[in-house]
Amino acid sequence: MKAIFYQLLIEHFFTIIGFLFAVFLILKIISEHRRPGGAISWVIAIIFAPYIGVPLYFILGSRKIAKKINRKEPLYSTSTAKLEQPIKNPIERILLSSGMPPIRRIHSVSFSFDGIEAYNKLIEIIKEAKEYIYCTTFILGKDKTGFSIINTLAEKGRQGVRVRLLLDSLGCLTITQKTLEPLIQAGGEVSFFLPVLPLRRKWSANLRNHRKIVIVDGNIAMVGGMNLSDNFMGPTPSPNRFLDNAVFLQGEALYDIEQVFRSDWYFTTEKELPEPKISSFTTEKKPLPSLVQVVASGPDVPEDTLHDAILTACMEARERIWIVSPYFVPDDPILKLLNLQARAGVDVSIILPKHSNHRLADFARGPALRELLNSGAHIWFYEKGMVHSKLLVFDRFLAVTGSPNLDIRSMYLNFEIALFHYSPNEIDAIAGWIYQLMNNSRFITELPANSLQTHIENLSLLIAPLI
Repeated sequence: MKAIFYQLLIEHFFTIIGFLFAVFLILKIISEHRRPGGAISWVIAIIFAPYIGVPLYFILGSRKIAKKINRKEPLYSTSTAKLEQPIKNPIERILLSSGMPPIRRIHSVSFSFDGIEAYNKLIEIIKEAKEYIYCTTFILGKDKTGFSIINTLAEKGRQGVRVRLLLDSLGCLTITQKTLEPLIQAGGEVSFFLPVLPLRRKWSANLRNHRKIVIVDGNIAMVGGMNLSDNFMGPTPSPNRFLDNAVFLQGEALYDIEQVFRSDWYFTTEKELPEPKISSFTTEKKPLPSLVQVVASGPDVPEDTLHDAILTACMEARERIWIVSPYFVPDDPILKLLNLQARAGVDVSIILPKHSNHRLADFARGPALRELLNSGAHIWFYEKGMVHSKLLVFDRFLAVTGSPNLDIRSMYLNFEIALFHYSPNEIDAIAGWIYQLMNNSRFITELPANSLQTHIENLSLLIAPLI
């Protein structure tokens, strides 16, 4: 009897091990508190196609990582428990409870909705640097704009300015040592965030740093959706340039932005950057200061902070929810709430490019847009090019700018940074640009789809939770 048992054990050893391993992975997926759609997709893939599902999970599946950073205190040490006065703003309270910093005063904020203007302003602040320049981007172009920025950074390096450049490994996959050589020879330091291939201890093919940050001397920062390439900005007009925006700001919020860069830099290089002191960023109190809250989200943040804050803002809106995004693949909670608000009479307006640079995302957005149209939402398609701006406006109490799109990847997978603007002047400026964009876009009343397109859209939605 024992012989038969051992024989069966040997014959089915790999099957048993595979079964136990599959059970382990399924329990791990459940423990990660994923969205139901994503969890079910992974479980189905592992059970019915284990030879494909298991390797894919290890490449694409994890969405949270632990940054083992030796710090005297957390990235943001502020919490609701430490605040002397109760917080009435539910969005700020949600963010504070997730470990985000409080609302800060800023004494200067400007929005650049033009690639030439943003480029000229960026070059200007880089040239004015005296101590350090910290820069992170998802894409650095091997083009006129990219080379110009590298050469300008190199010039500051030769002048003794500390230059640190952090590039995403996937977005900058084609960037070579030769491209970066002028900056490196000038004393600048360059690092690539989470290599795509498993050749180093820290790697990921799926978790990408989508943040765009430039900080100069702790005095001024640029945050937004613009990458450093011709498609986004440059000294001259480009027929293929995307519609995008960047925010330039000065004030206390720079401390929080710099902390995000310092954290990413240490995670990538294990090198500490000098600790900024918040006193260096304080400004004189004004009767009506501009108010901004920095929101970092991604695999390095335990909660889905950005998603939860946007969900809260959608619930609080009573008049309008305006959305501009290159890709629109909301998860079920956000989509459900947008539908309910549209049915309740709130002006839910969404502006998207007619054709984005990712066809899969265009297919995946179809079912959600039809559902919203049926609920009374307003949809516009921009037909003159690619819209890459990421903007949200809720009534007149909040506007959101930064790097995140309104899709599953930005809400759950990417490292992102957003600015929450609470001051009416900034909200009005952003809403004004969105209104102009509406007037230059085509109003959509229906989205017909044949059976083939419906199948493609459903397949795209099935893939979306996996990636």
